[in-house]
Amino acid sequence: MNKTLIVVAHPNLDQGIANSAWTTELDTYQNEFTTHHLYKEYPDGIIDVRREQELIESHSELVLQFPLYWFNCPPLLKKWLDDVFTYGWAYGKNGESMKGRTTAIAVSAGISEGDFQKNGRYKYSLSEILTPFKVSFDYVGARYKGVFALYGITEDTNPKIIKASSRDYIQFLRKLKNPENK
Repeated sequence: MNKTLIVVAHPNLDQGIANSAWTTELDTYQNEFTTHHLYKEYPDGIIDVRREQELIESHSELVLQFPLYWFNCPPLLKKWLDDVFTYGWAYGKNGESMKGRTTAIAVSAGISEGDFQKNGRYKYSLSEILTPFKVSFDYVGARYKGVFALYGITEDTNPKIIKASSRDYIQFLRKLKNPENK
């Protein structure tokens, strides 16, 4: 299959301004993208590991989409990574299912971009904060292609900004398949 799998990890997607808009936009391109909602699929937190691995294997790219929670991902996404990226499947002896697979991250943050600077409030860039994901993707031999981010999202954010970010997100995802597309 030549579709991109978007693993959406938002515990309250109906309240998630950016993530909700992004998934709504993604759903209009079902021939290109599969959205997989972890909190809807696994409300009890018990993950069907083999099913998840098969889902990844049936797609050409993998994107993790989530809101930034305490400078990390929501807990179910961390559990998903721990459970699904197993020895013998994602790494280790015969573990080559992630090798060469294009991966990326899409993150929304309630914090302004300026606060994610060396001289900003939090002293670290978003890229630095997300380093554990990059290292994990590198460890399993995946090709990490960066992060799509929307900063400073609040209930007062202009809907035009959210709509524009949704279109930009689709373009970001399409470039994962065709990096030469501008």
